[in-house]
Amino acid sequence: MSDGPAAQSPWQTVTIRRIEKRTPRVTSFFLKPSRPFAYRAGQHVDVRLTAPDGYQARRSYSIASAPDAGETIELAIERLDDGEISPFFHDIAAVGDEVELRGPLGGHFVWSDSDGGPLLLVGGGSGVVPLMAMIRHRVARKSTVPAVLVFSARVWDEVIFRDELIDFHNRRDGFDLVLALTREPARRPADYSRRVDAAMMEQSMVRLPAPPRFAFVCGSNAFVSAAAQALIDAGVPASLIRTERYGV
Repeated sequence: MSDGPAAQSPWQTVTIRRIEKRTPRVTSFFLKPSRPFAYRAGQHVDVRLTAPDGYQARRSYSIASAPDAGETIELAIERLDDGEISPFFHDIAAVGDEVELRGPLGGHFVWSDSDGGPLLLVGGGSGVVPLMAMIRHRVARKSTVPAVLVFSARVWDEVIFRDELIDFHNRRDGFDLVLALTREPARRPADYSRRVDAAMMEQSMVRLPAPPRFAFVCGSNAFVSAAAQALIDAGVPASLIRTERYGV
């Protein structure tokens, strides 16, 4: 997700203020920047770790918190056993530790309540993170923009931000949550037990009062390709679809 070096976004030190387990493999880290940090929902940051011998590792992470969330930013980090950054966060990092961060980065995969809608969000696994920032921003702004999130996960216990998303759905304020579990039966009547497809996209769009003005898709390369094609097959113009990919 990284945009590469950006002169306008120098590296700064951030302090871990809070750690919260989200799923068996995803944990949120709430970071306090040392300098003012203004961002838009959907943007990401680069994180850099430096070893005692000078070796540096970098990784891009989407911001999960809304721009309205206060002085800390939330990164929801999935544990990757062969990763260079995530094992440090999951096995070593503690409240009070400092790391280096650069951002915000990215100007295409962003949404503000002033942009309007309807909004169709499609996330796979940890690809839900930047979409969660948009949803939280919508809530914080008390926006009435219609929005649907189609969230694909393998099992119920891997639905990141599950309770918070269900709470937003139950408010019935124009936000709808659709879960697609690929490795176990759906637990809610309107959810699915299969991978995303065109029929699912069509049925999800029925929940909106009008065709989507924006469609955001985030996940692995394979997921984004399949989900974007499903949207196109369901009648969403390709020009309205914005994508963000990670991994393989």
